[in-house]
Amino acid sequence: MTINWMNEVENRKDDLLKDLQKFLQIKSVMDEEDATEEAPLGKGVKEALDYMLSLGEKDGFTPKNAGNLAGHLEFGEGEDLLGILCHVDVVPEGDGWSVDPFGGEIKDGKIFARGAIDDKGPTMAAYYAMKIVKELGVPFNKRIRMIIGTDEESDWRCVDHYFENEEMPTMGFAPDADFPIIYAEKGIADYDLVQEGTRDAEAEGIRVKHFESGRRYNMVPDHAKAVLRMEEDHTKWVQYFDTFTKEEGIKGDCFMENGELVITMEGVSSHGMEPDNGKNAGLYLAAFLSKLPLAPYEAEYFGFTADHFFKDSRGVQLGVSFTDDITGDLTINVGKLRFSEEDGGRIGLNMRYPVTFDMEKGRKILDAIEGYTIENFDDSEPHHVSADDDFVRTLQKVYEDQTGEEAELLSIGGGTYARSLETGVAFGALFPGREDIAHQKDEYMYIEDLLKATAIYAQAIYELTCEQSS
Repeated sequence: MTINWMNEVENRKDDLLKDLQKFLQIKSVMDEEDATEEAPLGKGVKEALDYMLSLGEKDGFTPKNAGNLAGHLEFGEGEDLLGILCHVDVVPEGDGWSVDPFGGEIKDGKIFARGAIDDKGPTMAAYYAMKIVKELGVPFNKRIRMIIGTDEESDWRCVDHYFENEEMPTMGFAPDADFPIIYAEKGIADYDLVQEGTRDAEAEGIRVKHFESGRRYNMVPDHAKAVLRMEEDHTKWVQYFDTFTKEEGIKGDCFMENGELVITMEGVSSHGMEPDNGKNAGLYLAAFLSKLPLAPYEAEYFGFTADHFFKDSRGVQLGVSFTDDITGDLTINVGKLRFSEEDGGRIGLNMRYPVTFDMEKGRKILDAIEGYTIENFDDSEPHHVSADDDFVRTLQKVYEDQTGEEAELLSIGGGTYARSLETGVAFGALFPGREDIAHQKDEYMYIEDLLKATAIYAQAIYELTCEQSS
């Protein structure tokens, strides 16, 4: 059976865009302050979930609400199950938009709204792909299920809850990343290194009253601040600070306030999956402080921090550096730094490690760090589907059929819903060469890309689940 998938999409273009606009107009930002039993993540998120479930029921899919945290739409026949993992929640809109962030406005060949590319546009593309295959009336040898999450942008409680109670798909994809195919994702471990011992109140040296930088493990902090107590003249340290910032090409300030020396540093924020894309304000400030004649407890913390992490995002000094041909280098982002007179020092780390890295061995190295203990260790294991898997090869074929371009296999340091599947990959919907504007003001998706992604997903569903393709 020969099917022109793009023609099928074009025949439904107007309906697809109308349904997507309505979807984008729902402000599905998590709001736990006003949560209820019926809407545990807020009214807007629940409204978006209900919208997709109602749309599916209207079009003849079998809907299911999974505890108001997730849901699914299903059709087809067979023992095996193809899962398509999407999410309806979006990050807050932020400021500076030139259009209504929840308007779904179409102009210049794009559709604009928070969630246009992450993940409501791709979700609607996958939904219409299911709709097309269903309406063609082809016989199936598998079931197809769109699994709809509501908490992807924060804690993934939706998929945790869903798979505690529902069937694991035989295979599946998440239309929530990049084309062609992301077949490998690094492991992600968050943990705190907590300084041992106590400070000696009688010891000589500059005291650090308070030091803080960063709020999230997975972000490079762009601001840091320290407050110092010192009895000696501060003038030379202000001069040294000016020299340090000029040499390092970083901005900051150093001044006296209420008898204390206040130091701030301004860096460049970026996602923690590649710390070298940013400038970690906390590490720059720690490196500066480590050069001062600090009291012993402070000197140990800032010296350790600077020696082990400043300009070393690959874990070399920590003793855990590693790389493989599948996912590349192990990376470490220092996302949170804290020091106070009362509680000592803490270092909050986000480690993204290759699929072949031995975490058990790595954990032993971390546990053996002298003077520090590990707290709040949370590990999400790496995810990898073999490049030789028939599932991956089928998706490659489909992508190449629809685009005429090579379906390169990609690996990432981030995490997608695909890692919640035993056999799953991330599959679009951002095409190569397109700017990634997810989470930014004036977020958009090209209409052309929306339609092309729908055709790709439709053929993929057909190839993976229909009898003619088996």
